[in-house]
Amino acid sequence: MTPTARLLATFDLFCAVDGDKRPVDAVTSGWFRNRRDIPDQDRGDILERLYALLRHRARLTWWLDKHGRDHSPRHQFLAWLALMERKSPEDVSRLFGGPKNAATALTKPEYNLVLRLKGCTIEHPDMPEAVRLECPSWAEQSLRARFGGAFAAEMAATLTPPPVDLRVNPVKATRQDMLQALSDLKLHAEVSPLAPHGIRVSGRFNYARFPALKSGAVEIQDEGSQLVALLVDAQPGDRVVDFCAGAGGKTLAIAAQMNNKGRIIACDVSEGRLKRCSERLRNAGMHNTETRLLASETDKWVKRHKLGFDRVLVDAPCSGTGTWRRNPDTRWRDPEENGLQNLIALQGRILASAARLVKPGGRLVYATCSMLTEENEDQVTAFLAANPAFRLVPLGDVTPDLAAKAQGDTLSLTPARHDTDGFFAAVLQRETTPE
Repeated sequence: MTPTARLLATFDLFCAVDGDKRPVDAVTSGWFRNRRDIPDQDRGDILERLYALLRHRARLTWWLDKHGRDHSPRHQFLAWLALMERKSPEDVSRLFGGPKNAATALTKPEYNLVLRLKGCTIEHPDMPEAVRLECPSWAEQSLRARFGGAFAAEMAATLTPPPVDLRVNPVKATRQDMLQALSDLKLHAEVSPLAPHGIRVSGRFNYARFPALKSGAVEIQDEGSQLVALLVDAQPGDRVVDFCAGAGGKTLAIAAQMNNKGRIIACDVSEGRLKRCSERLRNAGMHNTETRLLASETDKWVKRHKLGFDRVLVDAPCSGTGTWRRNPDTRWRDPEENGLQNLIALQGRILASAARLVKPGGRLVYATCSMLTEENEDQVTAFLAANPAFRLVPLGDVTPDLAAKAQGDTLSLTPARHDTDGFFAAVLQRETTPE
């Protein structure tokens, strides 16, 4: 593809993402499926530019407001071309007005917008800090309270592209073998700083070039997510529930911990997610698993199996603030249609219901990919106050090595401090049988 064709393809994809409520990765997958003629290198360039554009959205719309323009995808893209691609008004006119281009030629007001932005940079001294750091209003107060003086550094870290982290499936491969396989592909890879089965790959990574991903020998999984699964500390022969399993990333890691012995049940309220989970478990060679579709967090299945499990993981639905560098579109979507407070209430109900499954001496792990205190520490405090049969297990009692690096009795990871997604996890142990 020519540079012009790549830019116009990015514009087309950006419009598709903007008009779709699905996660951006789902939209891009479908978009590329309908354009199989686009070479891999060009796909990488288009995606890289799209994600960079999404990470600058607040600053682009600030400039549009300054010049009295609406926030349409077209206007955002024009601002991007002027401010980040450093295109002149004449260049932009040729880009949109070429005889073979599907994009409509610039109108006079659009040309004037690009003209006014000529010579400007993406940031401006008059920008509020939250705009410069791309922090949405619905999360700003909570994140400022959480991070204090480190707020700017933490938010800046969410604007950097994430690394590619892999988790080796020890049932099928060793980490050393996978490091060698990546080296054979001329990829720079090294062991993850914290996760015992993790590998971090530098540079652009073409998944299709690595057969181990298709065979289930490795999975793409952020190091923080790997560490949450590690805290479950499931042993061979245990009975385990992954209560909000989704597509099964943590279920896979837990099943591997158990060396395919014992039983792990992956639960979710989405049939589609559980279907994907089942496929991944089969591909990875995990035979100690089953899936269970729940009608809600209080499904009757929970009551029938109370006190029946050694380990229960609640990877609760959350605002996703910890995944902003990986999913930059989510910061501009209200975390739930009914607001953050209703999401927090749902987390509390899920945690209380899942706790019924834990047997005396068993452990309940509560986790989110959020950096908001309301979804993390506050949830644990409220749960322990309402459930005196449980106590918090300090992180050092579960994994001393990780505790020394993460600091604190709970796991609290952030992009700035740990170069992982933002994750929280607390380990809670049932000490007595409920009356």
